[in-house]
Amino acid sequence: MAAKSTAAKSTVSKSTVSMKSGAGLAAALGAAMLLGAGAGTAHAAPAEGGASLAKTDLAQALGGTTTGLGYGIAPVKDLRLDPWANSSADVLNNGATVQPEDTGLAPVSTSTLTGPLSAGGGPRDLPVVGQLLGTLPG
Repeated sequence: MAAKSTAAKSTVSKSTVSMKSGAGLAAALGAAMLLGAGAGTAHAAPAEGGASLAKTDLAQALGGTTTGLGYGIAPVKDLRLDPWANSSADVLNNGATVQPEDTGLAPVSTSTLTGPLSAGGGPRDLPVVGQLLGTLPG
């Protein structure tokens, strides 16, 4: 009985090896076909008269860049900076005001800066940054 079980084990191991080598052979054949097809196109002869680059239209290239930049910058301009805006947990809803004594100067308040943010605004709504962002496309 011991001889039969040994013979069965060797048959199973031989079929497993042949299946693995068959899969490896198929993968190697596929890679060779892909590399062979790419190599044929890589050695194409240049066209008669040589290659030349087309002239770049600067106005059209700048217009395309400005348009693409506008689509990328516009969402950033309107990004909500205060996630707790218009809620009871908003820490920017509080303001501090300083009133100089006997100098005739107007009071200075933090609500000028934090007011637009606590109302749900973005960088476009800030006093100085909004003016700078207005010069960008988008």
